Amino acid sequence: MTPITPFSNSDRKTRIVHRLRRLEGQVRGLQKMVEEERSCREILTLLSGVKSALDAVGEEILEAYLHQCQADPQAQAPGQLVEMVRLLRR
Repeated sequence: MTPITPFSNSDRKTRIVHRLRRLEGQVRGLQKMVEEERSCREILTLLSGVKSALDAVGEEILEAYLHQCQADPQAQAPGQLVEMVRLLRR
């Protein structure tokens, strides 16, 4: 029996991997900016974007986890899982 993972959905997995690759590039960009002694404003602007992107991919992974691993559709009231995700995003 194959275990259920949050990435059983190949579209979701592809989306998450692409987001993580973009994040990887942004982090490398931050490193290069520091090495080049770019302005603090530029570095902080990119850092803010990286943090937001990391939060967004984290939310997507959490949502995938809740949908794939923890949710028993027969035990959940309609909309309850959506409400749980909304609350966790706060």
